Amino acid sequence: MAATFSDYLLDLLLSELDGQANRFDICSQNPTNYAEATSTYTLGNSTSIQAGAPTDGDVSGRKVVFTAITDGTTTGSGTATHYGVSDTGAGRLLFSGTLTTQQPVIAGNAFTNPSFDFEIPDIA
Repeated sequence: MAATFSDYLLDLLLSELDGQANRFDICSQNPTNYAEATSTYTLGNSTSIQAGAPTDGDVSGRKVVFTAITDGTTTGSGTATHYGVSDTGAGRLLFSGTLTTQQPVIAGNAFTNPSFDFEIPDIA
């Protein structure tokens, strides 16, 4: 039997991201845990990540829009292909994904990332 979550429940989950998501890492591979996102695969990070208020999703469900990263610092050299968003206080990876564009980076340089959505679709 299929189920659909209410906007209220989806908004509760998405609202937590703004308070807990406090680190954005660019990575050489898709991280599956906190250590991979912040150490093993990281090529740089920013701690100025912010999520907006939940709104209707582009296709269905609900989403939050994260502000653009303008102050990222690279800590390693390689090709950034993925990202990880973490809660450093709890030491946990909240979610990860593929960057829109792969980018070669060099340790010590700055990086930016455009704003992006995190969407939870309706389940039908």
